[in-house]
Amino acid sequence: MICATQPSGATEDGVDKPWHKAAPVVTDLNNNEVPEAGPTDASGPTAGSLRSFYDGRCVFVTGGTGFLGKVLIEKLLRACGGLRTIYILLRPKRGLSSEQRYREFVRHPVFDRLRAKTPQLLEKVVCVGGDISLPQLGLSERDHQALLEQVSVVFHVAATVRFNEALAEAATLNTVGTKRVLELCAEMLQLQSVVHVSTAYSNPCRSEVDEVVYPAPMDPDQFVQCVQMLPGEVLNAIASKLQGTHPNTYTLTKSITEQLVAGYAGRLPVCIVRPSIVTGAVAEPYPGWIDNVYGITGIMMEIGRGTISSIMCDERCTMDVIPVDIVCNTLIAAAWETQLSCPSAPLRVYNCTSGQINGIKWHEYGRLTQQSAVRNPTKYVMLYPGFRFRTNRAVHKLVELLLHFLPAYLFDVVMRAQGTRPIMAKIARRFQRAADTGEYFAMHEWTFRNDNLRRLGARVGQDADGAEFRTDVSGLDWPAYIEAYMLGIRRYVLKDELDSLGQARAKLHRLLWVKRILQLATLLLAYYLLSWVLFRWQRV
Repeated sequence: MICATQPSGATEDGVDKPWHKAAPVVTDLNNNEVPEAGPTDASGPTAGSLRSFYDGRCVFVTGGTGFLGKVLIEKLLRACGGLRTIYILLRPKRGLSSEQRYREFVRHPVFDRLRAKTPQLLEKVVCVGGDISLPQLGLSERDHQALLEQVSVVFHVAATVRFNEALAEAATLNTVGTKRVLELCAEMLQLQSVVHVSTAYSNPCRSEVDEVVYPAPMDPDQFVQCVQMLPGEVLNAIASKLQGTHPNTYTLTKSITEQLVAGYAGRLPVCIVRPSIVTGAVAEPYPGWIDNVYGITGIMMEIGRGTISSIMCDERCTMDVIPVDIVCNTLIAAAWETQLSCPSAPLRVYNCTSGQINGIKWHEYGRLTQQSAVRNPTKYVMLYPGFRFRTNRAVHKLVELLLHFLPAYLFDVVMRAQGTRPIMAKIARRFQRAADTGEYFAMHEWTFRNDNLRRLGARVGQDADGAEFRTDVSGLDWPAYIEAYMLGIRRYVLKDELDSLGQARAKLHRLLWVKRILQLATLLLAYYLLSWVLFRWQRV
């Protein structure tokens, strides 16, 4: 157990600023003094060193078990080996305690490279039982005190990313939870930097989005009071009125939360990072790494399996995706740059996006995805891959009925006859919901300004260790990236290793002939039906 004495937090000008507080004296069990990482002087010799900023520091991460959080923690352990501790907030879930979830977490495949080379680094990850939906994050007194005395960098990643989440749940996790994290940060004795992860789509009604916090639809403090006072069913009943022009509760709560964070900018060294659509890794922890089927990943997987034939999307628009490892590097670098900034500097926002730096159209992204699906098929392919983007809803729904749901129900009939559990219709409905919730973002285009992100990239590039913390996507090779991404889906999501590639290609070849036979049969049927109609018409 580590104990600490609490110093005064006042600076020379008498203003109590947490990131200017003196470091406490920390001792171990034998009462020996343990060196602490105090505040870094921006003019000092290590001011420009990104990696050394983390030496000896304790980091607190919320949302550490999510896709982005896991990759962030892995990168911090591997590239910033000098850091002292990473505290991760873990809540009990699905009958497992926080400690049980922690033991599962450190065995996750994302840490395979660390386990193979430097397993001792995983000992720096410490579980803190708690929940952002609870007052004071549900922390025990001991854990609460340890965070206040030891943490100097906070990454607030936790959020619900479900677009169709009920407003009560979305607001509790995204807005109220963030307020509780910020209140904790305001008491931290060694705080140097807070990074809040938002979304590039927090202002979806603006076609051009600058790196500033825009006015929220309602006052964040009043919104928090409403969430805490009103029953969930009442809040959900008035959700559509509160939502206004926002397409869903996710963007609404993220917009209000940004305004909430901006209110703490005078008290905390805080910044906001806004990723767009977070996708598989370019390189770290492995090329194409992905461990979920949310959003575009699930759509790409089903394109590869041939179960999607139509997608509502304006293919002329520039899509905006950002690889997860680029986002993590941006978070790590943004924390470093924030502690170098003057405390009176305005809140810095980073639009972590690709569209204005190295954009790609939906049409091109879809073409490359389909090519990769044919070149490297999975053994779980159901139909020969082939789809189209559509903007006509009536045509899309007709194709969806005939080519998505009809084959799914037919497959389920066969599965029932074989005595296995039918699942295809359920999968079809699930991905229909996913496509419907993402439709707004596939039918619109935004211009995200990236001045702060570009300046951060330039600053990282000048750092001695900058090559390890790439934040720039200007050199991203889209064909190679999408190929690796599809292989990552195949390997990490479908658990389909490359040794089955020959079998999968043979299956795909058979499915191609089935597709051609069905197309020929459809043409013949249409010909005979047309001939029959003309014959009947001539007789009349």
